[in-house]
Order: sequence, then structure tokens, then C-alpha cells
Amino acid sequence: MDDYNKQPGQPGYNQSETPGMATAARMKLSDTAADVKEKVADIGRRAADSIDSSRQSAAGALDGTAASLHSSADQISGAAHAAADKLQATAHSTADKLQATADYVRQTDLKGMVDDLTGVVKRYPGQSLAAAAILGFLVARGLRSND
Repeated sequence: MDDYNKQPGQPGYNQSETPGMATAARMKLSDTAADVKEKVADIGRRAADSIDSSRQSAAGALDGTAASLHSSADQISGAAHAAADKLQATAHSTADKLQATADYVRQTDLKGMVDDLTGVVKRYPGQSLAAAAILGFLVARGLRSND
């Protein structure tokens, strides 16, 4: 019930209170409520600004990370392509050498091969001796494992 409608003898009626005093209390309460509402709105604005600032910095960090990943992916891709190219070149080179060996065996008779081998031994005597020792070891080992 409103203070204006309170009558003497009713509960809550205070004789020392006048209608003007109740209105002043209401105005003070209304001003206080407005101040609180303004402070809450200000806090909300500051929180929104803070969140917006954090959001911008987080988005910047994500952009930086994405750029770094793109760069790394390009470098990895380049390295993989270079490795694949090198492997392909090595495979081609090996295939070319095997093809040349096959052509040599097909076109050269036994006497020509012996002559070529003699020329290599004369040109590289130390390496030829080491190769002969390794070949002899492998042949002996192969013959022994058959027993």
C-alpha cells in the first residue's frame, strides 16, 4: 500500500512521517537505483571492451600461427619435392648405369672383358687387390655354407 493511502490506526502508519517525507525517500531511492543502473551499465561496457580487446589479440595470434603453418607447410613441401627429385634422379642414374652394363655385356665378348679387366687392375692395383680379397672371402664363405 502507498504511504498516501495509510490512515491513522492502520499498521505501518507513522504519525511523524508526512507525505512529503515519503516522496523525498522515494526520489532518493530512485536516484540511487539510477546510479546503480548507470554503474552496472558502465561495468558492462568496460567488460565488453575488455573482451573485444582480448578477442582482437587472440585473432591476431591465430593469424600469426596460421601464417607460420602455411610457411612451414611450404618448406616441408619444397623439401619433400627436392628429396623426391633427388631420389628420382638417383633412380634414373642407377637405371642408366645398369642399362650401360647390360649393353656392355651384350656387346663385348669374353676376350674383350678380360682385356678391360686387365686394364683396370693395372690402373688401380691397390683397389683391385682389396676387391679380389673381398670376392675371395665371399666365395669361400658361400662354398662353406653349402656343406
